[in-house]
Amino acid sequence: MQIKNKALLGQISDLDIRLLRVFKAVVDCASMSAAELELNVAVSTISRHIKDLETRLGMVLCRRGRSGFSLTPEGKQVYAATLELLDANQAFRSQIHSIQAQLGGDLHVAMFEKILGNTQAQVGAAVALFHELAPTVTLHLHVGSITMIEQGVIDGRYHLGLVPEHRPSDTLDYDFLFTEEMRLYAAAGHPWFEGPAPANPWHALRQQRLAGLDYHSPNMQITHVHRLERSAHASDQEAVATLLMSGVYVGFLPAHYAQPWVAAQQLRAIVPEVLHYHCRYACIRRKHPEPVRVAQAFRDCLLQAHGLFS
Repeated sequence: MQIKNKALLGQISDLDIRLLRVFKAVVDCASMSAAELELNVAVSTISRHIKDLETRLGMVLCRRGRSGFSLTPEGKQVYAATLELLDANQAFRSQIHSIQAQLGGDLHVAMFEKILGNTQAQVGAAVALFHELAPTVTLHLHVGSITMIEQGVIDGRYHLGLVPEHRPSDTLDYDFLFTEEMRLYAAAGHPWFEGPAPANPWHALRQQRLAGLDYHSPNMQITHVHRLERSAHASDQEAVATLLMSGVYVGFLPAHYAQPWVAAQQLRAIVPEVLHYHCRYACIRRKHPEPVRVAQAFRDCLLQAHGLFS
């Protein structure tokens, strides 16, 4: 087969694809008149398209006349090549759709410490949902302070963060997921561990040596609200618990986190109906640019696991 016109060699346009589809329909229907119903196009238009295709290829593809419709030897070869091209085109489109639907790559999520024991926190369930949705994604889970997580989300190191609500940022979006109760505790050796409950709890607490987190957080906010002075500063909840175990300090801990020590009679919640506060935990993401698809998918899994909807 010799091609005089090289219009289709090395460069196939959308027009060429359309003309080849018309040609295939005519061959499959064995006539232009039958192809008229198949294509919903007038016979005169179909005839013009076939002529245009022949011109672009530089060869006669078919004969039509009183003897009927038939393909030339070149037409038979072009028809076979057309089937291969259109099949490959469909396969390409299907593969692209599959790639678009598939989630891959890496996802970095940072979370505040000591939330695993909170029965309201369903992060593990969200991870399971996400794995089912995107099994090829490599998940990186980080633990850190509120400030570190917020800054990491803002500068793009983390796609998403899970932090207790404390002060909103205009650069972040928030999805509130669950709450956590914080109670005041004293350990063996502290006068409040075995002594009577204070009559005026918040006032009495101002006279105690308080251990608290040393960065902006709900823990720090509660000290400002109730005009409390911290005598010891801690970088995380583990450090607060360590200070309490000395018997010198009192401090706030997540109720679920302190429970094993309470059960072992090493910690005691002090007037928990009064000396407590609640934190709302949120999934945070930066507003601009919008999160990548894999981060949006994990956010949706978090909302679903916590009985919420996006």
